[in-house]
Amino acid sequence: MRAGPLRHRCTMFKPVLTKNKTGGFDTSWVELVKLWAEITMPTGRTAPVAEQLKAVVTAEIRIRPRADAVAGNRLVHTSGGITATYLIEAALPNNERDMLRLLCSNVPNP
Repeated sequence: MRAGPLRHRCTMFKPVLTKNKTGGFDTSWVELVKLWAEITMPTGRTAPVAEQLKAVVTAEIRIRPRADAVAGNRLVHTSGGITATYLIEAALPNNERDMLRLLCSNVPNP
């Protein structure tokens, strides 16, 4: 894979469960690595969720192959003061195994 299209600097996070005082678990996000990625233009659609229409933004993000790029991890991209957070839904390698396609959904920023 040529480095030219990999122009977006992203940070990958993985979820870590920690036990809280009430006996449940809290999810915190631990930074794994900073990497270069190509984020294609997200597409928007609406999906019926629990009898409500919910907007879902999906994106395809291409990176170099990594063992820690798995479903459930997050990618955060900040550009010009705007932060976008994507949840990795699936990681699909291409036939040559030189590129990894991450199918992602948008996570609302708090």
